[in-house]
Amino acid sequence: MSPLDHFLIRLLLASAGCLAAGLGVALLMLLVRRLPRFGLQRSTWLLGQLTIAAAFLVMLLPHSERLRLVPPIEIDAPAAAGGQSPLAASSPGPASTGKAAAAVAAQHPWQLHAARAWLAIYLLGLAWMVRRLFLARQMLHRLARTGSPAGLPGTLAPGLDVIEVDAPISPMLFGLFRPCLLLPRHLHQFDPAQQAMIVEHELTHLRRRDLHWMSAGLVLETLFWFNPVMRLLRCRLSWAQELGCDRDVLAGRAPAHRKTYAAALLLQLRLQHRPLHAALAFGGVDASTLGARISLMREPVAATDSRRTRLAAAGALGLVLAGSLALQPALSLPGAAAPQALSCTAISDAASGAWLMHAGQCDQRVTPASTFNIPISLMGYDSGVLVDAHAPVLPFAPGYPDWIASWRQPTAPTGWLSNSVLWYAQQITTRLGEARFGDYVSRFGYGNQDVSGDPGKRNGLTMSWVGSSLAISADEQVRFLRAVVNRQLPLSPAAYDMTSRIMPSQRLANGWTVYGKTGTAPYVGPDGKDDPALQYGWYVGWASQGARTVVFARLVLTRRHGDDHAGPRLKKAFLAELPRHLDAL
Repeated sequence: MSPLDHFLIRLLLASAGCLAAGLGVALLMLLVRRLPRFGLQRSTWLLGQLTIAAAFLVMLLPHSERLRLVPPIEIDAPAAAGGQSPLAASSPGPASTGKAAAAVAAQHPWQLHAARAWLAIYLLGLAWMVRRLFLARQMLHRLARTGSPAGLPGTLAPGLDVIEVDAPISPMLFGLFRPCLLLPRHLHQFDPAQQAMIVEHELTHLRRRDLHWMSAGLVLETLFWFNPVMRLLRCRLSWAQELGCDRDVLAGRAPAHRKTYAAALLLQLRLQHRPLHAALAFGGVDASTLGARISLMREPVAATDSRRTRLAAAGALGLVLAGSLALQPALSLPGAAAPQALSCTAISDAASGAWLMHAGQCDQRVTPASTFNIPISLMGYDSGVLVDAHAPVLPFAPGYPDWIASWRQPTAPTGWLSNSVLWYAQQITTRLGEARFGDYVSRFGYGNQDVSGDPGKRNGLTMSWVGSSLAISADEQVRFLRAVVNRQLPLSPAAYDMTSRIMPSQRLANGWTVYGKTGTAPYVGPDGKDDPALQYGWYVGWASQGARTVVFARLVLTRRHGDDHAGPRLKKAFLAELPRHLDAL
């Protein structure tokens, strides 16, 4: 299954989550009916739209599973021959990997078909919505071209084009970047007080920047056209804006003016041919809403504190968003976000780059874990943070990672690399700083070069290589190690010399000397949590004899055995096999 197909399935799930969030917001709308003060605030309705949009976007993020409580939707890989677990296979070849992926796609075709069909439906719906907006815009501009400039004091509306049209419409304001006010000629039939209040209503829209609010709501409605709640929220937003302008126009006026204004709205309803429903414009007295507007004029609802209202609305909608995310099921796909079987052995000639052995899923990126101490060592010696094999000696301090007993003591570079002391590596990267650290990783071309760390935690400088954002494949490990052995990276000679000196090494019976670094990391499941039953194991490095050097990378995803770590266990098995491969060269 390709990354694109996986994204399309995530898009389908995010769309379903968007509908679920819309349902939650709709239920909240019912409560607002009992609290009319909240309904008068335009921010309530725009925040509702933003909540639904946020639920959709967050569900598309790779790490969004960490927010979810529902178990993941598993797309299981087909069972291996003889019922063997896919994790039991030690070195599956590239051909078997492709067959497994094809089998998964064949076993669950409806998921891909549904995701692809939904993409086509979504794009068609989006095109239809954009076309509607374009036609509405064209209609408004054609209507404006049929009219003539109307006189209105410029001090009341600077930069506003006022057009008088011979059409049975209500006064209408439109145009985000160049606002235009359409006034029907039948407005002359109104008495001067009525004319003034009706025009003042439209100018209030302009002063309150209602066109900007309406445009934001309209964009969200267009993008999420498939969610009917978005249209309801946008209509309620327009409704709240109309009520807000009515309230501002009538503020401080006598009851007689309220009656005059209500009479003007009734007269407008009779004179207009029909309401002009154009979402791009304010205007149109509608019989379905006129009664409520007049009722609020007679018995106005006291405006509540806008700041407190926004905070209350944001809090309630935040709960809706959190609930929709927590209850949205995650997605687990073998070979994509969460591989079910992973094993690679890659051995390459350091000089020519020719593959001497290349078997398994060697292009699958995973966390480098403690193998990243090799590039950290190069950075440390090149920058001067590290001095030699025995300096600096750094003391252990409370609060440092202390998962292993050997970490709870003063440590020098040699002990750091042999014991994979995480806090020592963190001290090096911290002294380098974010800029230099990121620059080194970029110059090394190391894996995906993503040192941002966990989303929202700003821990890339100290944790990006520990089951976090930084990822690398076995093929990329080999390319990086070839550059190290051949001294092709922009580093000082001392950085290469000292890193080789502190690398753990052993001499094989056939005369080859192996320099290698292990790495162990828990497998992170689709829910964003560590799986205690599974571990990644790495063993990477190079082996030399005379003028001949080979580089290697061994990676497996394996089941955990008690307190045993996958990296050292993998190293032991690999070194047992390596002499046979080297003797065959």
